[in-house]
Amino acid sequence: MSQGKTHDLYDFMRQLSDEMAAEYDRIRKRATEDLGTAGDQGEENWAELLRGWLPSTYKVVTRGRIISQDGYTSPQIDVLVLKDVYPEKLLNKKLYLAAGVAAAFECKTTLTAAHISEAMETCVKIKNLYPVREGTPYKELHTPITYGLLAHSHSWKAPNSTPEDNIERKLRESDAAHVLHPRQTLDLLCVADLGTWISVKITFIGPATVRDWPALGSQIHSQYGLEGSAQSTYVRHTPSHQSQTEYFTPIGTLISNLSRRFAWEDPKLRDLVDYYQVTKIGGSGEGAFRQWPILIYSENVQRSIQGGGIGLSSNITTWNEWQVAYNF
Repeated sequence: MSQGKTHDLYDFMRQLSDEMAAEYDRIRKRATEDLGTAGDQGEENWAELLRGWLPSTYKVVTRGRIISQDGYTSPQIDVLVLKDVYPEKLLNKKLYLAAGVAAAFECKTTLTAAHISEAMETCVKIKNLYPVREGTPYKELHTPITYGLLAHSHSWKAPNSTPEDNIERKLRESDAAHVLHPRQTLDLLCVADLGTWISVKITFIGPATVRDWPALGSQIHSQYGLEGSAQSTYVRHTPSHQSQTEYFTPIGTLISNLSRRFAWEDPKLRDLVDYYQVTKIGGSGEGAFRQWPILIYSENVQRSIQGGGIGLSSNITTWNEWQVAYNF
């Protein structure tokens, strides 16, 4: 965008943030009377937001479980996004076919550390319902479903509290405790009045893909390991980030990144996602990476990477399943 220009999308994202804040205040006033109703209202807030900002062909429903092709079922999920191919006759059955579910979300009114750990555990269970895909780094690092945790606000409101650091620490701790492969990571965590964390994957960086690897020194070897590694992280998008745009909102990051994840599986969305990318409604962020050995990949993908990273593209703005990085 040209210097000095604003975009209506920024206003829309701020309006969404203001609406969620108002709903949070309203729900809290009655929460002590009936926690169940407060939770239901919070879920419906997020469902309405998704209905308004995802393509109308997607169906957003509340309260249901996912059933795999083998008949195994997930725990109950608060909000589900169904693909446009989902059978209309089954929309209200509350047991949703895994192949027809694009995303699933746990929703909380006020986020706590325990919620993050529980969501990570549930995420692994849900992603294990899907067959393991092979053939490209993208397919092997991701499942067809996006799973996330959404909250209006958080519990770290005392003076000198550090909610951003607390969330990031708990994400890393829960990831280490539950996630055994990068495809199992929690994809999104959005706290409407604080920030959004997104899961990012790097295919592989090491001696097979980087020229003069031995000469790069201890810093790069420490970051990626002597033999190189794949990487995963939770990138923090919050107003406090040093290069953050002034029009940043956590909900803007949520909508932008969720749409990007859908577009990997549904190419019809890619023009819109590229538009969001240009307007920068997702903002910027950073995170500390977890290393993964090349053995996380199938033998065919390992051979391609070890053969000099044949086909790996460093251009992360394309839709190449052999990219170096995904979902920034």
